[in-house]
Amino acid sequence: MHIIPAIDIIDGKCVRLTKGDYNQKTEYNDHPLAVAKEFEAAGIQRLHLVDLDGAKAKKVVNLEVLKSISENTNLTIDFGGGVQSTEDLKAVFDAGANQITGGSIAVKNEPLFTEWIEEFGGEKIILGADVKGEHIAIHGWQESSERHIFDFLEHYLKKGLKYVICTDVSKDGALEGTSNELYQHILDRFPEVQLIASGGVSNIKDLQILEEMKVYGAIVGKAIYEKRINLSDLKQFQ
Repeated sequence: MHIIPAIDIIDGKCVRLTKGDYNQKTEYNDHPLAVAKEFEAAGIQRLHLVDLDGAKAKKVVNLEVLKSISENTNLTIDFGGGVQSTEDLKAVFDAGANQITGGSIAVKNEPLFTEWIEEFGGEKIILGADVKGEHIAIHGWQESSERHIFDFLEHYLKKGLKYVICTDVSKDGALEGTSNELYQHILDRFPEVQLIASGGVSNIKDLQILEEMKVYGAIVGKAIYEKRINLSDLKQFQ
């Protein structure tokens, strides 16, 4: 199982929200590059970089943070937040992202998102399935849509997508454990998907359970920043 630490950016700083609430923000570090280098030094190979300003503004805002990390580490970076146009997408790839995660765009502009899959391929485009009560949440979780998670996944997997990041918004940043029942239902229904679990990881045991479930990867954020998980403990998954 791939361990994928998250760096969420607001005003160029490394932060975490609780349950997607911008009013429940904790700042952890003014220097995201330093955090990324710390991850790399611990043997981490992948990074989930989220432009929370961009998600709210509906355009990429923190491109310089991405560029700084990509130019100064060897981390494989997936970038999400505010990618709403092909111009944004190309700028993100040019700045060094290996993959982009699209959530809101996949709901709001299906033709464009499908075009990206066709042009760049299922290896480069990750479907961001952020869930509130089994329905997809969009724009930094500020809005809920009518799309059910299973219909959403089925639709895009048929178009050639391979990777899905599924975040239960009610769990994210809460340190209350992961949505294992939801993930198991997804794996049972779509065994071909490379599922990346996100939200709620609070300790190493949560990660061990996800590994036993055979999810492709797990995103870890607040548990690292709050020292509930030491980077050295993650070596068992490498």
